[in-house]
This record gives sequence, structure tokens and C-alpha cells, in this order.
Amino acid sequence: MTDLLPQPGLLFTLASYIAMVAVLVVVHEGGHYLAGRWFGVKIDAFAFGFGRELFGWNDARGTRWRVNLIPLGGYVKFTGDMNAASQPDPELLALPPAERRDLFLFKPLWQRAIVVAAGPLINFAFAILILAGFYMALGHPSTPPVVSAVLPDGAAAAAGLQPGDRITRIDGHGIDRFEDIANVALTSTGQPLRIDYVRDGRAASVLLTPRMVESRDRFGNISRHGRIGIARSGAQVVEPVGPVRALAYGVTDTWNITRSIARTIRQIVIGERSLDEMGGPLKTGQVTGQQASLGLLSFIAFMAFFSINLGFINLIPIPMLDGGHLLLYAVEAVRRQPISARVQEWAFMSGFAAIMSLMVVLTWNDLGSIGVVKALTGWLQ
Repeated sequence: MTDLLPQPGLLFTLASYIAMVAVLVVVHEGGHYLAGRWFGVKIDAFAFGFGRELFGWNDARGTRWRVNLIPLGGYVKFTGDMNAASQPDPELLALPPAERRDLFLFKPLWQRAIVVAAGPLINFAFAILILAGFYMALGHPSTPPVVSAVLPDGAAAAAGLQPGDRITRIDGHGIDRFEDIANVALTSTGQPLRIDYVRDGRAASVLLTPRMVESRDRFGNISRHGRIGIARSGAQVVEPVGPVRALAYGVTDTWNITRSIARTIRQIVIGERSLDEMGGPLKTGQVTGQQASLGLLSFIAFMAFFSINLGFINLIPIPMLDGGHLLLYAVEAVRRQPISARVQEWAFMSGFAAIMSLMVVLTWNDLGSIGVVKALTGWLQ
């Protein structure tokens, strides 16, 4: 058994997490800011963090750039918004048309939608650029999706797969390399998978039910995932690529990661996967520190993965998130009139309650995973 790597220290973990959040907040909020500037929206503040301002400065356009006390988030405050959720100040309605022109609330619906969507979209673009940079510098690794060996008593053996079979699709999704098969297995919950393959020039298909197993990573973190029971054929090939191919691979990988995130959330919603498997802020901080301890490249790669997560989560149609704003804009487009302030307030309060409830549950899971809940329970008894 491979010896476990030592856990990074608390200060190192905290510093790594804050550094990652700082970069991704600037990226995400920068998307809102740049799109707002593009459409001539007046902006009061660009803030990193929440709470009391530690220091800041004003630029030539009158925007206050703020660094706040709690470095776990950030926001862009458009002129006329009452808060970071972009709820409008009712007094704006009394302004003359000339003074409304540069305010976000009175911009055309399509412009407001682009400004809101720019935050999550730039998160995806940021990840694509990171992945493309890796591929340009290090090459693109791939292995042909050909079965080299079938593990005895494994799921593949039970399904009838044989060495030499070339897997072409899984559940309707194309398979270009062996790494795609591994990704499917990692997000599996033990439900049957349709495997399309080619054997001796003939196409065939079979239903395969992955075996659920638990494994530990180099830091001792336990994960539960499916195992198909096959080995790859041949050594991994690293292909040198130029900028265009690197960007194409970055887009493909970002799409595949996004699809895996969506699949995992769906599994939790329908009960195939436990909510306990989701990590909250404490778990995210722990993993960030672990990846940073492996070196700068591992830290940057994890930042790309987390940026995709941030972009995807923000597009979920829950009020308070960017996706919730877009949902309200869609309703406004269908109704052809703005949604009442009362309905918007109710929606934002409901969204805030849902997000806070989820954060409490995830934080409780985090405390349980690091042994705090068990220790408290024992102490109370």
C-alpha cells in the first residue's frame, strides 16, 4: 500500500484557498464588470470579499475598488442597486429619463441578460484557457479506448467484454480515448450502462453494471465510485499540439467536466447519490490546500476545475444566483413587462434561504468528514 502524503498545514491551506478564491472572484465579477462597461452601465463598486472595507481606491470613472474584511466572495455593485443581489432602489423610478440611461435597471432586457451571464461564462472561458495552456506546454495525453485485459469477476467480465474490444460509446456518448471511460466510471452510481464496442470489425453492444467500490487518494480522502473492471491497452500517448488544437481540447474537456457535474447533481437530486458526498466550504478548502501542496501545476489545474464548478453552480436557476436572475429575465420576456418588486423580493429571500440551508448541510457534512461532529457527539455524551 502506498504511504499517504502528509496533510498540509492549516495556514498553508487557508492561504491557498484564499488565493484561489481571490483569483476566481476577480475572474467571475470581472465578467459582469466588463460586460457592464461594454453597455455603458454605471458601476459604484467592484468588491473583493464582504464586510467592512479594509482599503480601496476610486478610478477615473468613479468606481470604488474595495478589498473587504472577509475574503470569501465578492460582487460588482451597479449604480442604483440597493445591495449585492442587484435589487433595485425604488427611488430610481422617480428619476428623469436622462438620468436613467446609464443605470443597469433601465438597460434593455437582452443587455441585462448578457451582463448577468458574463460572470459564469467567463469562468468557463478561464478554465478553457488554463487547460489549453497545459496542452500547449505539456502536450495532450490520450490512450486508445481498447480493452487490454478484463479483470476476473469484474463487471466487464460478467457483461462479456473481451481483450481487444474497442469501446465506441457509453450510454450514447462518444468515447474517443480510454480516459473518457474512466471518467464515466468515476461518476457512476452502479446503474446499468449501455456499452457499444467493436470486436473483430463488428459492432455490438451490451449492458454493464459497474461494481461500486471505495478508494483512497494520496491524502486518504475516501471516494465511492463505479468500477468497470478493464485495463487500458498500450501506453499513454502525449501528442504535441498548437494553439488551435489546444483550445479545442480545452473546450472539449470543459464540456465533459460540466456534463459530469450536471450528472452528479442529478444523481443527488433523484437519490442515486447521497448528499453526504458533496463537499462544502471546509472540504473545498482542505482539497485546495492538498492540491497546492503537490505543486503549482496541480493548484492551477484544480483552479480550472473549480472555475468550471463556479460557472455551472451560478447558472442554476435559483434566485440570488446568476441563473436566478436569468430565470426572472426569461419570465419578464414572456410577460413583456417587468416583474413586480414584491415578487422579486420574495424570490430573492427564498433563494437566499435555500442557499443558506444548503451551506449549513454541506458545512455539517464537512465537519463530519474531518471528525469534528464525532468528537462533539462523544464529548456531549
